[in-house]
Amino acid sequence: MLIKEGDHRTSRIDLTLAAILSFVAGAVNSAGYFAFGYFSANMTGNVSLISDHISLGQVVIATAFASIVVLFILGAFAASLFIQLGKHNNWQKVYALTLLAEACLLLIVGALDIHGSGPTRGTLIVGMLSFTMGIQNAASTRISAGRVRTTHVSGVATDIGVGLATLWRSHDARNTTIQRLKLHSATIASFLLGGIVGVASYRAVEGAVFWAASVPLFLLSAKYLKR
Repeated sequence: MLIKEGDHRTSRIDLTLAAILSFVAGAVNSAGYFAFGYFSANMTGNVSLISDHISLGQVVIATAFASIVVLFILGAFAASLFIQLGKHNNWQKVYALTLLAEACLLLIVGALDIHGSGPTRGTLIVGMLSFTMGIQNAASTRISAGRVRTTHVSGVATDIGVGLATLWRSHDARNTTIQRLKLHSATIASFLLGGIVGVASYRAVEGAVFWAASVPLFLLSAKYLKR
């Protein structure tokens, strides 16, 4: 799951990876929004909020949202550079190491949420969460050649609509279209379920939910790092 890339991957491998990572992203995004009122995975929502606050003359708040978007981009940038370095040096475990880094950052976020204080605590936490989501989305996109996207559902929902239209109008490549529909449906369902669990867990244990969200990433990366 974290070794083969692009066309060497099966649809089942992609679906399993998408389900795991989308669940984590949904939990992190919803828990962060519930606690602090900021999206850490949904950059479309954040960009819309930037425009809203600029229009209202609330520059400081707009800047806070802009910083979250920038950190998401930086996370994707850092992960992509690391993956490129790993591929250049033939590190077969580079994707496992990338997810391990994301898991470690979630541990730090959990600690900050539980023990941190101050007026900028929420923005700092969501900024770090956005950085981790950028890492995750870059890794899943690169390893699957763009088929697996785990931190947002707008594009995935569009792909479902396109796929349904393809099935309706044409029987060509029917099996491939059905496999993609399963992948995209699993992504949305897992993101939704993760969001429900994330908010419920934050209400119960607060910042420890981010520690819990790191567990699937640790388990997944450890499976390949120990080989």
